Amino acid sequence: MKDEHDHAALSSFVKNHDGSKSWEVIGHEYEGSLSNSYRNKEGIYYTPLEIIDNMLEEVAIESNTTFLDPCCGSGNFIIQAIKKGIKPENVFGFDFDANAVEITRKRIFQETGFDASHNIKKVDFLEDALELKNERKYNLIFTNPPWGKKIAKKEKERFAMTYGAGTSIDTTSLFYFASYNLLKKDGFLGFLVQDALFNIGTFQDTRKHILQNELIRLIDYGKPFKGLLTKAYAFILRKNKTPNISVSCEDVNAKRNRNQATFSKTPKSILNFWVTKEESEVIEHIFSLPHTTLSGKAKWGLGIVTGNNSKFCKESHKSGYVPVFKGSDITPKGLKEPTNFIPNDFLQYQQVAPLNLYRAGEKLLYKFISSKLVFYCDTQQRFILNSANFLIPSKSLNINCQQLADLLSSDLMNWLFGSLFNTHKILRGDIEQLPIHKGYFNHEISFNEKTYINYLGLTKSENGTYRIKE
Repeated sequence: MKDEHDHAALSSFVKNHDGSKSWEVIGHEYEGSLSNSYRNKEGIYYTPLEIIDNMLEEVAIESNTTFLDPCCGSGNFIIQAIKKGIKPENVFGFDFDANAVEITRKRIFQETGFDASHNIKKVDFLEDALELKNERKYNLIFTNPPWGKKIAKKEKERFAMTYGAGTSIDTTSLFYFASYNLLKKDGFLGFLVQDALFNIGTFQDTRKHILQNELIRLIDYGKPFKGLLTKAYAFILRKNKTPNISVSCEDVNAKRNRNQATFSKTPKSILNFWVTKEESEVIEHIFSLPHTTLSGKAKWGLGIVTGNNSKFCKESHKSGYVPVFKGSDITPKGLKEPTNFIPNDFLQYQQVAPLNLYRAGEKLLYKFISSKLVFYCDTQQRFILNSANFLIPSKSLNINCQQLADLLSSDLMNWLFGSLFNTHKILRGDIEQLPIHKGYFNHEISFNEKTYINYLGLTKSENGTYRIKE
């Protein structure tokens, strides 16, 4: 199926309504008419009005305030900005979809009587943002940019170079950097983004740039988009070089404050706004102690992708078959007995790590889809399916596999992992950021949680959190 929609049909949908509906209703119907394949291709997820209102609620608006939504869709951000008091002649919007642009213009006219033909334009924003910068800059830029829009990698790299995005080449980052260039000094920028931007390594350059400004709010909106498991976060900043000593960190249950400097001290400038000030101090303390990491000190392997598990996986052992383990077979209590067996002709599978890695004397198996770190030291050359991965630590670590498995599976390391990454996937890049305090094993042959916490100068609270010893 092609990832396209019928532009002619949708154009008729926009233009040939019977006049009995408001353009706001037409806009909602248009949003609903877009196919899932088209949404996925373009990264389009229209923003609920309550989220827009929340993002705008603490923004100061004056008589000459200018507002831009660089990917306005059917105009939800723009209409709410007008309702907040921004003059319609000072509101601007761009979108590549001519139908969405037409709906936004009609909604503005219906709301205010203002003809927005010159303010709301059909624009390919990433292509044209440099020229648009010469026309005007804006006091407020608020939007929900495309999430992972499908663009060729070379095009992404070209845009990244154009707008100074560094290695952050996802379309969300590209829209951020392009928008930032259009923001006036002391202007406010608010983006609703996928949660990955806050903690995944590929967005590191974006986070570092955000932290070069005054960060005002970080907000967790949960999962507001039907059919999309990804959480939606927002960041709101002011364009100046003064870090905020009190960033508002918010979710549906609580609001807390963090010093902006604490985010710059996390690995890869992770915006882990879900932890408290006290917890962030514990994290900083843990990383301040002498440690190493697995980055560059391990060989990594992915689980086997058979291409057809129902065909290849059998529930009992047969001649010519070998046991294979799933992620769910790896538990804190050890490895379950195998319930899957596959033919030992590995050439027929879609993806298999080099067999010499599987046959290593020791390797660490770990769950991939999980919110908890669960590692198992394998000394029997076992095979795993792609719901699990494995690593072989370098001898330069001077820690054996069992010690490392116990350390990484510990309560303390799970607390640290959740405090930093808050994810349900155990990614190699995240594991490589975790601190390994080799000095502990100079005094201990095997890992023990209590002696490890004591070595770090911490105490554990009854609620499972940690604090620095006084």
